Amino acid sequence: MITKEQLTANIPEHVAIIMDGNGRWAKKQGFFRAVGHENGTKAVREVVEGAVDARIKYLTLYAFSTENWKRPKLEIEALMKILVNSLKKEAPTFHKNQIRLNAIGNLDALPKKAKKELFEVIESTKEYRRMTLTLALSYGSREELIKTIQEISIKVKNSVISPHLINEEVINEHLYTSGLPDVDLLIRTSGEQRISNFLLWQIAYAELYFTDILWPDFKRTHLFEAIYNYQQRERRFGKTSEQLS
Repeated sequence: MITKEQLTANIPEHVAIIMDGNGRWAKKQGFFRAVGHENGTKAVREVVEGAVDARIKYLTLYAFSTENWKRPKLEIEALMKILVNSLKKEAPTFHKNQIRLNAIGNLDALPKKAKKELFEVIESTKEYRRMTLTLALSYGSREELIKTIQEISIKVKNSVISPHLINEEVINEHLYTSGLPDVDLLIRTSGEQRISNFLLWQIAYAELYFTDILWPDFKRTHLFEAIYNYQQRERRFGKTSEQLS
């Protein structure tokens, strides 16, 4: 078992997690899917506090994708209710640990109550700098890239930006994640090994870590194990090992 004391140097600055397996966890227990989502919020608290212990500066959680709107209406309603209740319940944790809450995605698609609660917590934590917790809500990376291309195209058309000056920095400024660093470590739970339209631009050089553990069973020790695994890897960014040494 890896402890936080073993995580010394080479801490990933930005960790992103695809929280997968709530439904399968519930099915294994003989419960409705909503019970799995409810128990998944306990894992969120565990991982958020674990990330603070591990000195992670940015943590991004894939909470609800653009594709998730296709799920049964009752499940979507349950998810939105859980979101509102979780934000109210976890606000003291954010204040205690000086965590700034952030959100990315098509937030206008959220129900009014969920959106109101979300922005109230975002506003109340905006001065904190110990860690930034970003919730990806109604988020899809392809939609994000289309929005970015459209916005830059309009600026080119209006002579605000010259086409030959468009570079990575310009693109980053127009993404939902503007102001956040690229992802260093991407974790996915439940045994699935795919990206699922999550941060496609931002994970270009991320280390990928897959675990069979279903999200409601994911503890801070599992986060520490993922970080420790990351620390054993050599990130070359196109260079050779000799160049790095």
